[in-house]
Amino acid sequence: MKKNNYISKISLAALAGMLILATGCNKEFLDPKPLSYFEPTATFNTESGIRAALIACDQELRNEFMINDFLARGILTMEMRISDISIGANTDGGHVTAMCELDTKVTPTSGYDQSASMFSDVLGGAVKSANTILDYVDDVPGLSETLRNAYKGRAYFHRAFRYYNMIFQFRNVPLVTHVISSPKLDYKSTAREAIIKKMIEDLEFAVAHVPEQSEMDYYGMVNKGACQVLLIKYYLADGRYQDAKNLADQIIGSGIYSLMEQPFGTFDEGGEPETWKITRNVIWDMHRPENKLIPANKETIYGIVNQGSGSSFRNFSSLRIFVPFWANGTNISPVGGFVSTNRFARNSPNYDQALDFNRGIGRGVGCMRQTWWFENDIWKVNGVMDKGDLRHSEETGNWFSRDLFRYNTPQIKNSSDPAVSALYGKTYREAGSPHYADTIKSVGSVMHYKTFLHDVVKEANISSNDHQGATSGACSNWYIYRLAEVYLLRAEAKYYLGDNTAADDVNIIRKRAHCEQLYDTVTIGEIMDERARELYMEEFRHIELSRVSLCLAMSGKPDEWGNVYDVNTYDKQEGTDPNGGSYWWQRVCHYNNFYNKGEDGKGTHKLGRLTIIYNMNKHNLYLPVPQAAIDANTGNMMWQNFGYDGYDANRAVWTDWHDAVADEEK
Repeated sequence: MKKNNYISKISLAALAGMLILATGCNKEFLDPKPLSYFEPTATFNTESGIRAALIACDQELRNEFMINDFLARGILTMEMRISDISIGANTDGGHVTAMCELDTKVTPTSGYDQSASMFSDVLGGAVKSANTILDYVDDVPGLSETLRNAYKGRAYFHRAFRYYNMIFQFRNVPLVTHVISSPKLDYKSTAREAIIKKMIEDLEFAVAHVPEQSEMDYYGMVNKGACQVLLIKYYLADGRYQDAKNLADQIIGSGIYSLMEQPFGTFDEGGEPETWKITRNVIWDMHRPENKLIPANKETIYGIVNQGSGSSFRNFSSLRIFVPFWANGTNISPVGGFVSTNRFARNSPNYDQALDFNRGIGRGVGCMRQTWWFENDIWKVNGVMDKGDLRHSEETGNWFSRDLFRYNTPQIKNSSDPAVSALYGKTYREAGSPHYADTIKSVGSVMHYKTFLHDVVKEANISSNDHQGATSGACSNWYIYRLAEVYLLRAEAKYYLGDNTAADDVNIIRKRAHCEQLYDTVTIGEIMDERARELYMEEFRHIELSRVSLCLAMSGKPDEWGNVYDVNTYDKQEGTDPNGGSYWWQRVCHYNNFYNKGEDGKGTHKLGRLTIIYNMNKHNLYLPVPQAAIDANTGNMMWQNFGYDGYDANRAVWTDWHDAVADEEK
């Protein structure tokens, strides 16, 4: 057995290339025209062809998390931007690139960042690859029934993962369960509730037939634990709270997984310890990409392999996206009016190793900005700032606060004015913050243990001052599911069931993080707070808040403010006022200090000559179904969500997934 190995990068690239050639999968899937189709029987009648389709699914999953885009356009960042924890902060491109004006700018024809390509996944992309496996694996000769069912189970997982995202982003979408072999222009959307039941049936098969990681040769392939975690989420979405709890009990009590509580694996001292020192601790070690998929890490359930170089590797510009634009030339010292902090290459005469924030913290252009609540108030528990929480710890180096940058420019160092030269080497906390022309993009704290990834290419070049994250030759293996999330999902199920031991599951996670403040009881809000602390940059935040909005409405349980939601109306409300709406809306209103706030109470933020508007509407709980997809489906009318042009409450949708599949097969 080769349990220490990852999926072969050479075979991954070759097999993925085979799939692309066989299917003609390309950008044309996004065009508003009849769906492309193909005749794959010549390729997918062998196990290597089935593996190619499965590897394509794995790669596309990786690409949903790994972001190598100048404006940080990706599903992970989009999901964070429309939530309680973050906003898009591309102010230098205005609202067009920051995508801040959801209320007025996000329409069926304009789209929102990745919404069009995400919706295309219904009919192409990973769903297409998964359906390819399911349609052809039974015809592959020589496969044992065990292996055949394992392939099916993995395909079911990938399809269910994409549909989980889509039903909480778009609500009702077409259910596509087969390869499209001829143009179909009369899709009718399927109700979310029906899709949930279909995915539960599929995942229950997957749980029964996909092996545990310990029985597999490689890391990075879908395993039984991954199928179980996704099934828990579907059970919750179906109101089957006891089933969700029982399955979480199985995972936690299996003896296969355990929370990591002590430092382990390879210790990485960070980018530049002279600038920002890391004191070894379990949270830091647990989030080093080299440690995420090793046998010693008993917390990992399922993760992404992204290591090495070539076509099987994808850059992840975490140090560019999630780090503020601290080297902005408009950040001016409080005395003297000089540029405050800048990036210097190691061969520059102005280089100071103790002040090398480029390598220590990252290049930073501030594509993302945390909310004030996430930087500060969320770390208070029982009204007390928890000084022990390793996830918010400056002392260990895990967290880098906005006022810990230091003045390091030669104009300051060499100034003849003692009041100016005295600033050199001092933190903003000590000497006073600079004057920011851009108070959105240039300001912010850093969850350093999550964002830091080695820029191998730039590190090898002493002339570079542009460390952006994982580049070719680096490692950015990433978690999809780990045991900590299972505890929090169990706490959520317990909350809906009225089980007062929900706090115990939250406290287990807090104790591992060395927190000093624990809960006696928990509200749904405190569970979701802990998810934010623990799963930042791991969960698709808006999707989870959308799911919990549904779960709260079905359960009749109150949120942390005492609101009770009507399952028939919570997602069919309009307006920008803080009353009503969904649970997602209440979280945004309470915790996001940008949307519908600002200088005029309407989300307006003035940055010199530039005005940025952050606004959002209750109906933005769901994204609009792209008009291009609706127009291309000339034989029927797809569902459009409430609040967008084309919404019709009486539009027919399939309410039983069997009917949707029968229509597909006719």
